[in-house]
Amino acid sequence: MWKNRNVWIILTGEFVAGLGLWLGIIGNLEFMQEKVPSDFVKALILAGGLLAGVAIGPLAGRLTDQGSKKKIMLISSIVRALSVLFMFVAIETGSVLWMVVFLVFLQGSAAFYFPALQAAIPLIVKERELLALNGVHMNVSTLSRVIGTAIAGILLTLISLRDVYALSLVAYLLLAVATWFLKIDETVAPSAKKVDKSSGGFKDVFPIIKSIPVIFMTLVMTLIPLLFIGGFNLLVINISELQDSTAIKGWIYTAEGIAFMVGAFLIKRIGEKFSMFSILFTFSFLIGIAQLMLYFADIPAVSIAAFVLFGFSVGCFFPTAVTIFQTRMPKDYHGRFFSFRNMLDRIVFQVVLLVTGFFLDLIGLQLMVVLFGISSILMTGAFLVYTRKHKLHIETDEAERLSS
Repeated sequence: MWKNRNVWIILTGEFVAGLGLWLGIIGNLEFMQEKVPSDFVKALILAGGLLAGVAIGPLAGRLTDQGSKKKIMLISSIVRALSVLFMFVAIETGSVLWMVVFLVFLQGSAAFYFPALQAAIPLIVKERELLALNGVHMNVSTLSRVIGTAIAGILLTLISLRDVYALSLVAYLLLAVATWFLKIDETVAPSAKKVDKSSGGFKDVFPIIKSIPVIFMTLVMTLIPLLFIGGFNLLVINISELQDSTAIKGWIYTAEGIAFMVGAFLIKRIGEKFSMFSILFTFSFLIGIAQLMLYFADIPAVSIAAFVLFGFSVGCFFPTAVTIFQTRMPKDYHGRFFSFRNMLDRIVFQVVLLVTGFFLDLIGLQLMVVLFGISSILMTGAFLVYTRKHKLHIETDEAERLSS
Protein backbone atom coordinates (compact mmCIF):
# COMPACT_ATOMS: atom_id res chain seq x y z
CA MET A 1 0.00 0.00 0.00
CA TRP A 2 2.78 2.42 0.90
CA LYS A 3 4.36 1.96 -2.53
CA ASN A 4 1.13 3.14 -4.15
CA ARG A 5 1.55 6.63 -5.61
CA ASN A 6 -2.20 7.35 -5.46
CA VAL A 7 -2.29 6.59 -1.73
CA TRP A 8 0.32 9.25 -1.03
CA ILE A 9 -1.45 11.78 -3.25
CA ILE A 10 -4.79 11.25 -1.48
CA LEU A 11 -3.23 11.39 1.99
CA THR A 12 -1.19 14.51 1.17
CA GLY A 13 -4.21 16.22 -0.35
CA GLU A 14 -6.33 15.30 2.66
CA PHE A 15 -3.76 16.72 5.07
CA VAL A 16 -3.37 20.02 3.23
CA ALA A 17 -7.11 20.43 2.66
CA GLY A 18 -7.77 19.56 6.31
CA LEU A 19 -5.50 22.37 7.41
CA GLY A 20 -7.48 24.75 5.22
CA LEU A 21 -10.80 23.40 6.45
CA TRP A 22 -9.97 23.84 10.12
CA LEU A 23 -8.43 27.24 9.63
CA GLY A 24 -11.80 28.15 8.14
CA ILE A 25 -13.84 26.49 10.87
CA ILE A 26 -12.00 28.30 13.67
CA GLY A 27 -12.38 31.47 11.62
CA ASN A 28 -16.13 30.81 11.34
CA LEU A 29 -16.44 30.39 15.11
CA GLU A 30 -14.48 33.60 15.70
CA PHE A 31 -16.63 35.52 13.21
CA MET A 32 -19.89 34.23 14.73
CA GLN A 33 -18.81 34.93 18.29
CA GLU A 34 -18.37 38.55 17.30
CA LYS A 35 -21.57 38.89 15.25
CA VAL A 36 -24.10 36.37 16.66
CA PRO A 37 -24.99 36.19 20.39
CA SER A 38 -27.53 33.31 20.30
CA ASP A 39 -26.46 29.64 20.17
CA PHE A 40 -29.61 28.77 18.25
CA VAL A 41 -28.93 31.40 15.60
CA LYS A 42 -25.34 30.13 15.34
CA ALA A 43 -26.80 26.68 14.72
CA LEU A 44 -29.15 28.06 12.04
CA ILE A 45 -26.22 29.69 10.23
CA LEU A 46 -24.14 26.51 10.27
CA ALA A 47 -27.16 24.48 9.16
CA GLY A 48 -27.78 26.80 6.22
CA GLY A 49 -24.77 25.51 4.32
CA LEU A 50 -25.76 21.90 4.93
CA LEU A 51 -29.00 22.40 3.02
CA ALA A 52 -27.04 22.85 -0.21
CA GLY A 53 -25.32 19.49 0.25
CA VAL A 54 -28.62 17.76 0.96
CA ALA A 55 -30.30 19.31 -2.10
CA ILE A 56 -27.66 18.23 -4.61
CA GLY A 57 -26.88 14.86 -3.00
CA PRO A 58 -28.83 12.74 -5.54
CA LEU A 59 -27.18 14.55 -8.46
CA ALA A 60 -23.73 14.15 -6.91
CA GLY A 61 -24.20 10.40 -6.45
CA ARG A 62 -25.50 9.84 -9.97
CA LEU A 63 -22.68 11.83 -11.58
CA THR A 64 -20.09 10.02 -9.45
CA ASP A 65 -21.27 6.63 -10.75
CA GLN A 66 -21.60 7.87 -14.34
CA GLY A 67 -18.46 9.91 -14.75
CA SER A 68 -14.82 10.25 -13.74
CA LYS A 69 -14.34 10.30 -10.00
CA LYS A 70 -11.07 12.15 -10.41
CA LYS A 71 -12.73 14.89 -12.48
CA ILE A 72 -15.50 15.32 -9.89
CA MET A 73 -12.94 15.56 -7.09
CA LEU A 74 -10.92 18.11 -9.07
CA ILE A 75 -13.84 20.38 -9.96
CA SER A 76 -15.28 20.27 -6.45
CA SER A 77 -11.84 21.17 -5.03
CA ILE A 78 -11.70 24.25 -7.26
CA VAL A 79 -15.23 25.28 -6.26
CA ARG A 80 -14.29 24.86 -2.60
CA ALA A 81 -11.36 27.22 -3.09
CA LEU A 82 -13.50 29.82 -4.87
CA SER A 83 -16.08 29.71 -2.07
CA VAL A 84 -13.59 31.40 0.26
CA LEU A 85 -13.98 34.58 -1.81
CA PHE A 86 -17.47 35.00 -0.34
CA MET A 87 -16.01 34.90 3.16
CA PHE A 88 -13.70 37.77 2.23
CA VAL A 89 -16.81 39.78 1.35
CA ALA A 90 -18.44 38.78 4.66
CA ILE A 91 -15.43 40.04 6.62
CA GLU A 92 -15.25 43.32 4.72
CA THR A 93 -18.97 44.04 5.08
CA GLY A 94 -19.50 42.41 8.48
CA SER A 95 -22.46 40.59 6.94
CA VAL A 96 -23.52 37.19 8.26
CA LEU A 97 -25.51 36.67 5.04
CA TRP A 98 -22.31 36.46 2.97
CA MET A 99 -21.01 33.89 5.42
CA VAL A 100 -24.10 31.78 4.70
CA VAL A 101 -23.35 32.06 0.96
CA PHE A 102 -19.80 30.91 1.67
CA LEU A 103 -21.09 27.90 3.63
CA VAL A 104 -23.56 26.99 0.87
CA PHE A 105 -20.81 26.79 -1.77
CA LEU A 106 -18.40 25.08 0.62
CA GLN A 107 -20.88 22.38 1.60
CA GLY A 108 -22.15 22.04 -1.95
CA SER A 109 -18.67 21.24 -3.23
CA ALA A 110 -18.16 18.78 -0.35
CA ALA A 111 -21.36 16.98 -1.39
CA PHE A 112 -19.57 16.05 -4.63
CA TYR A 113 -16.04 15.58 -3.32
CA PHE A 114 -16.50 13.12 -0.45
CA PRO A 115 -18.71 10.52 -2.22
CA ALA A 116 -16.26 10.58 -5.15
CA LEU A 117 -13.35 10.11 -2.74
CA GLN A 118 -14.99 7.19 -0.92
CA ALA A 119 -15.83 5.58 -4.26
CA ALA A 120 -12.27 6.11 -5.53
CA ILE A 121 -10.44 4.58 -2.55
CA PRO A 122 -11.51 0.96 -3.29
CA LEU A 123 -10.21 1.47 -6.84
CA ILE A 124 -6.65 2.32 -5.79
CA VAL A 125 -5.94 -0.38 -3.17
CA LYS A 126 -6.74 -4.04 -2.65
CA GLU A 127 -9.73 -5.00 -0.50
CA ARG A 128 -7.56 -6.41 2.29
CA GLU A 129 -5.84 -3.00 2.55
CA LEU A 130 -9.07 -0.99 2.88
CA LEU A 131 -9.40 -1.08 6.69
CA ALA A 132 -5.77 0.02 7.08
CA LEU A 133 -6.09 2.81 4.49
CA ASN A 134 -9.40 4.04 5.95
CA GLY A 135 -7.76 4.21 9.38
CA VAL A 136 -4.69 6.03 8.03
CA HIS A 137 -6.86 8.39 5.98
CA MET A 138 -8.90 9.33 9.03
CA ASN A 139 -5.71 9.74 11.05
CA VAL A 140 -4.33 12.15 8.48
CA SER A 141 -7.62 14.04 8.55
CA THR A 142 -7.48 14.22 12.34
CA LEU A 143 -3.82 15.23 12.38
CA SER A 144 -4.65 18.11 10.05
CA ARG A 145 -7.48 19.06 12.41
CA VAL A 146 -5.21 19.06 15.47
CA ILE A 147 -2.51 21.07 13.71
CA GLY A 148 -5.04 23.27 11.91
CA THR A 149 -6.91 24.27 15.07
CA ALA A 150 -3.65 24.91 16.93
CA ILE A 151 -2.27 27.04 14.09
CA ALA A 152 -5.57 28.89 13.72
CA GLY A 153 -5.65 29.72 17.44
CA ILE A 154 -2.13 31.13 17.23
CA LEU A 155 -2.66 32.96 13.94
CA LEU A 156 -5.80 34.72 15.18
CA THR A 157 -3.62 36.47 17.76
CA LEU A 158 -1.01 37.44 15.17
CA ILE A 159 -2.78 38.16 11.89
CA SER A 160 -6.20 39.30 10.72
CA LEU A 161 -9.17 36.99 10.19
CA ARG A 162 -8.97 37.78 6.47
CA ASP A 163 -5.41 36.46 6.31
CA VAL A 164 -6.48 33.24 8.06
CA TYR A 165 -9.04 32.64 5.31
CA ALA A 166 -6.40 33.49 2.68
CA LEU A 167 -4.30 30.60 3.99
CA SER A 168 -7.39 28.41 3.83
CA LEU A 169 -7.80 29.37 0.16
CA VAL A 170 -4.19 28.40 -0.58
CA ALA A 171 -4.73 25.00 1.06
CA TYR A 172 -7.79 24.27 -1.09
CA LEU A 173 -5.88 25.19 -4.25
CA LEU A 174 -3.10 22.80 -3.25
CA LEU A 175 -5.72 20.06 -2.87
CA ALA A 176 -6.82 20.69 -6.46
CA VAL A 177 -3.20 20.43 -7.63
CA ALA A 178 -2.69 17.14 -5.76
CA THR A 179 -5.93 15.72 -7.19
CA TRP A 180 -4.72 16.55 -10.71
CA PHE A 181 -1.89 14.00 -10.35
CA LEU A 182 -4.17 11.10 -9.37
CA LYS A 183 -4.24 8.11 -11.74
CA ILE A 184 -7.32 5.97 -11.15
CA ASP A 185 -8.28 2.93 -13.21
CA GLU A 186 -12.06 3.34 -13.37
CA THR A 187 -12.57 0.39 -15.71
CA VAL A 188 -12.76 -1.97 -12.70
CA ALA A 189 -16.53 -1.86 -12.84
CA PRO A 190 -17.34 -1.31 -16.53
CA SER A 191 -21.02 -2.12 -16.02
CA ALA A 192 -21.52 0.94 -13.88
CA LYS A 193 -21.89 3.38 -16.74
CA LYS A 194 -24.44 1.18 -18.51
CA VAL A 195 -26.57 0.88 -15.40
CA ASP A 196 -26.31 4.54 -14.44
CA LYS A 197 -27.50 6.03 -17.72
CA SER A 198 -31.03 5.05 -16.84
CA SER A 199 -30.47 5.55 -13.14
CA GLY A 200 -33.18 7.03 -10.99
CA GLY A 201 -30.62 8.05 -8.38
CA PHE A 202 -31.09 6.91 -4.80
CA LYS A 203 -34.12 4.75 -5.59
CA ASP A 204 -31.75 2.22 -7.17
CA VAL A 205 -29.69 2.06 -3.97
CA PHE A 206 -32.51 1.49 -1.48
CA PRO A 207 -33.26 -2.12 -2.55
CA ILE A 208 -29.55 -2.95 -2.25
CA ILE A 209 -29.40 -1.50 1.27
CA LYS A 210 -32.51 -3.45 2.30
CA SER A 211 -31.21 -6.68 0.80
CA ILE A 212 -27.90 -6.57 2.73
CA PRO A 213 -28.75 -6.41 6.47
CA VAL A 214 -25.18 -5.61 7.57
CA ILE A 215 -25.18 -2.44 5.43
CA PHE A 216 -28.57 -1.34 6.72
CA MET A 217 -27.66 -1.85 10.38
CA THR A 218 -24.26 -0.17 10.01
CA LEU A 219 -25.92 2.79 8.30
CA VAL A 220 -28.34 3.15 11.21
CA MET A 221 -25.56 2.74 13.76
CA THR A 222 -23.59 5.66 12.29
CA LEU A 223 -26.36 8.00 13.45
CA ILE A 224 -25.31 7.55 17.10
CA PRO A 225 -21.92 9.32 16.94
CA LEU A 226 -23.58 12.07 14.89
CA LEU A 227 -25.64 12.90 17.99
CA PHE A 228 -22.36 14.05 19.53
CA ILE A 229 -20.61 15.36 16.42
CA GLY A 230 -23.55 17.47 15.22
CA GLY A 231 -23.23 19.92 18.09
CA PHE A 232 -19.49 19.48 18.64
CA ASN A 233 -18.47 23.10 18.02
CA LEU A 234 -21.37 24.49 20.05
CA LEU A 235 -20.42 22.19 22.92
CA VAL A 236 -16.83 23.44 22.82
CA ILE A 237 -17.98 27.06 22.84
CA ASN A 238 -20.28 26.43 25.82
CA ILE A 239 -17.65 24.51 27.79
CA SER A 240 -15.28 27.40 27.18
CA GLU A 241 -17.88 29.83 28.54
CA LEU A 242 -18.78 27.54 31.46
CA GLN A 243 -15.15 27.33 32.56
CA ASP A 244 -14.46 30.96 31.60
CA SER A 245 -11.45 29.78 29.62
CA THR A 246 -10.53 30.29 25.98
CA ALA A 247 -7.58 27.90 26.29
CA ILE A 248 -9.87 24.92 26.97
CA LYS A 249 -11.03 25.02 23.33
CA GLY A 250 -7.54 24.18 22.11
CA TRP A 251 -7.07 21.48 24.75
CA ILE A 252 -10.35 19.81 23.85
CA TYR A 253 -9.71 19.80 20.10
CA THR A 254 -6.16 18.56 20.61
CA ALA A 255 -7.05 15.82 23.14
CA GLU A 256 -9.99 14.55 21.08
CA GLY A 257 -7.92 14.61 17.90
CA ILE A 258 -5.01 12.67 19.39
CA ALA A 259 -7.40 10.09 20.89
CA PHE A 260 -9.08 9.69 17.50
CA MET A 261 -5.70 9.07 15.88
CA VAL A 262 -4.82 6.41 18.46
CA GLY A 263 -8.14 4.67 17.85
CA ALA A 264 -7.77 4.78 14.06
CA PHE A 265 -4.19 3.49 14.39
CA LEU A 266 -5.19 0.54 16.59
CA ILE A 267 -8.37 -0.41 14.73
CA LYS A 268 -6.59 -2.81 12.37
CA ARG A 269 -5.30 -4.85 15.33
CA ILE A 270 -8.65 -4.64 17.11
CA GLY A 271 -10.36 -5.79 13.91
CA GLU A 272 -8.19 -8.92 13.86
CA LYS A 273 -9.56 -10.02 17.25
CA PHE A 274 -13.20 -8.89 17.20
CA SER A 275 -16.02 -8.87 14.65
CA MET A 276 -16.94 -5.58 13.04
CA PHE A 277 -20.36 -5.54 14.69
CA SER A 278 -18.76 -6.07 18.11
CA ILE A 279 -16.57 -3.05 17.46
CA LEU A 280 -19.52 -0.90 16.38
CA PHE A 281 -21.68 -1.75 19.40
CA THR A 282 -18.89 -1.43 21.97
CA PHE A 283 -17.73 1.97 20.85
CA SER A 284 -21.26 3.21 20.25
CA PHE A 285 -21.95 2.49 23.93
CA LEU A 286 -18.76 4.31 24.97
CA ILE A 287 -19.84 7.36 22.97
CA GLY A 288 -22.94 7.53 25.17
CA ILE A 289 -20.75 7.29 28.29
CA ALA A 290 -18.62 10.17 26.99
CA GLN A 291 -21.74 12.30 26.60
CA LEU A 292 -22.84 11.55 30.17
CA MET A 293 -19.39 12.54 31.45
CA LEU A 294 -19.95 16.07 30.15
CA TYR A 295 -22.45 16.60 32.98
CA PHE A 296 -19.26 17.56 34.84
CA ALA A 297 -18.12 19.86 32.03
CA ASP A 298 -17.30 22.59 34.56
CA ILE A 299 -14.31 20.47 35.63
CA PRO A 300 -11.53 20.83 33.00
CA ALA A 301 -10.01 17.38 33.55
CA VAL A 302 -13.36 15.58 33.23
CA SER A 303 -14.40 17.52 30.13
CA ILE A 304 -11.09 16.69 28.43
CA ALA A 305 -11.39 13.03 29.49
CA ALA A 306 -14.89 12.87 27.96
CA PHE A 307 -13.58 14.11 24.62
CA VAL A 308 -10.64 11.69 24.81
CA LEU A 309 -13.07 8.78 25.26
CA PHE A 310 -15.23 10.08 22.43
CA GLY A 311 -12.24 10.60 20.13
CA PHE A 312 -10.88 7.09 20.67
CA SER A 313 -14.35 5.58 20.18
CA VAL A 314 -15.08 7.28 16.87
CA GLY A 315 -11.50 6.59 15.77
CA CYS A 316 -12.36 2.90 15.97
CA PHE A 317 -16.00 3.23 14.91
CA PHE A 318 -15.80 5.13 11.61
CA PRO A 319 -12.98 3.21 9.83
CA THR A 320 -14.87 0.01 10.61
CA ALA A 321 -18.18 1.38 9.31
CA VAL A 322 -16.61 2.75 6.11
CA THR A 323 -14.84 -0.55 5.44
CA ILE A 324 -18.13 -2.43 5.78
CA PHE A 325 -19.73 -0.08 3.25
CA GLN A 326 -16.85 -0.29 0.78
CA THR A 327 -16.63 -4.09 0.86
CA ARG A 328 -20.33 -5.05 1.11
CA MET A 329 -21.89 -2.51 -1.26
CA PRO A 330 -21.43 -3.42 -4.96
CA LYS A 331 -18.95 -1.03 -6.60
CA ASP A 332 -21.45 -0.09 -9.32
CA TYR A 333 -23.47 1.69 -6.64
CA HIS A 334 -20.66 3.26 -4.62
CA GLY A 335 -21.19 6.79 -5.89
CA ARG A 336 -24.91 6.84 -5.19
CA PHE A 337 -24.57 5.00 -1.88
CA PHE A 338 -21.86 7.28 -0.47
CA SER A 339 -23.74 10.31 -1.75
CA PHE A 340 -26.87 9.05 0.00
CA ARG A 341 -24.91 8.41 3.16
CA ASN A 342 -23.36 11.87 2.90
CA MET A 343 -26.83 13.41 2.47
CA LEU A 344 -28.22 11.40 5.39
CA ASP A 345 -25.31 12.51 7.58
CA ARG A 346 -25.94 16.13 6.61
CA ILE A 347 -29.64 15.92 7.42
CA VAL A 348 -28.97 14.30 10.80
CA PHE A 349 -26.09 16.70 11.43
CA GLN A 350 -28.37 19.64 10.66
CA VAL A 351 -31.15 18.38 12.91
CA VAL A 352 -28.73 17.65 15.77
CA LEU A 353 -27.10 21.06 15.29
CA LEU A 354 -30.44 22.85 15.56
CA VAL A 355 -31.61 20.70 18.49
CA THR A 356 -28.29 21.28 20.27
CA GLY A 357 -28.54 25.04 19.85
CA PHE A 358 -32.18 24.97 21.03
CA PHE A 359 -31.47 22.84 24.11
CA LEU A 360 -28.39 24.88 25.04
CA ASP A 361 -30.58 27.98 25.14
CA LEU A 362 -33.49 26.17 26.84
CA ILE A 363 -32.03 23.77 29.45
CA GLY A 364 -28.27 24.35 29.35
CA LEU A 365 -25.28 22.19 28.57
CA GLN A 366 -25.30 19.76 31.51
CA LEU A 367 -28.93 18.62 31.28
CA MET A 368 -28.67 18.37 27.51
CA VAL A 369 -25.66 16.02 27.52
CA VAL A 370 -27.42 13.74 30.01
CA LEU A 371 -30.41 13.58 27.67
CA PHE A 372 -28.19 12.87 24.65
CA GLY A 373 -26.06 10.31 26.52
CA ILE A 374 -29.05 8.30 27.72
CA SER A 375 -30.51 8.41 24.19
CA SER A 376 -27.26 7.06 22.69
CA ILE A 377 -27.05 4.19 25.19
CA LEU A 378 -30.72 3.26 24.73
CA MET A 379 -30.39 3.31 20.92
CA THR A 380 -27.29 1.11 21.12
CA GLY A 381 -29.14 -1.36 23.32
CA ALA A 382 -32.15 -1.40 21.02
CA PHE A 383 -29.98 -2.07 17.95
CA LEU A 384 -28.13 -4.84 19.79
CA VAL A 385 -31.38 -6.57 20.73
CA TYR A 386 -32.60 -6.25 17.14
CA THR A 387 -29.45 -7.73 15.61
CA ARG A 388 -29.44 -10.66 18.05
CA LYS A 389 -33.12 -11.31 17.51
CA HIS A 390 -32.62 -11.46 13.74
CA LYS A 391 -29.15 -13.07 14.04
CA LEU A 392 -27.56 -10.34 11.93
CA HIS A 393 -24.26 -10.66 13.82
CA ILE A 394 -23.97 -14.28 12.66
CA GLU A 395 -24.49 -13.21 9.06
CA THR A 396 -21.89 -10.49 9.47
CA ASP A 397 -19.24 -12.78 10.91
CA GLU A 398 -19.83 -15.29 8.14
CA ALA A 399 -19.56 -12.59 5.48
CA GLU A 400 -16.31 -11.39 6.98
CA ARG A 401 -14.82 -14.88 6.91
CA LEU A 402 -15.86 -15.38 3.31
CA SER A 403 -14.45 -12.04 2.20
CA SER A 404 -11.10 -12.75 3.88
